[in-house]
Amino acid sequence: MEIKDDEVKKAQVVEARARNISHNVRCTECGSQSIEDSQADIAILLRKLIRDEIRAGMSDKEIYKKLEEDYGETVLYAPKFDLQTAALWLSPLLVAGAAGGMWAYNKHRQKTNVHIMALNLVRGVPLTPKEKETMLDLLTPPPPQGVTPSSLWSRWLGW
Repeated sequence: MEIKDDEVKKAQVVEARARNISHNVRCTECGSQSIEDSQADIAILLRKLIRDEIRAGMSDKEIYKKLEEDYGETVLYAPKFDLQTAALWLSPLLVAGAAGGMWAYNKHRQKTNVHIMALNLVRGVPLTPKEKETMLDLLTPPPPQGVTPSSLWSRWLGW
């Protein structure tokens, strides 16, 4: 009974490892599906090959390496990080960094302009019309939006 339980456990481990590997390997015929989800002939053969190699004692890394050597790097869903794929992996960080830098620069420039205008006012340096407009835009509160008590009275009285 224990021997049968051990065989069942080993079969479950082989199946779990094979499914995990199969989810990370692209079907060479379908392209958009993993070999676990595909019913193409090549996918069925690759699933069988993976199970046979697991039973032969190969590690997951060895199986991935063999598949990559036999079918090319595109067979794996997660390309490895090297000089050729560095731009692919780092591009989201570069774009986010550039956007953050532009935002910080604009915020800094906006504050600096207001401070310079305020210093010029204190020193008695006249402002240009554009600076006056900017200063008024910054210092005057926006008009109230929506329903206010005075607008309700206006409507009620018919003004």
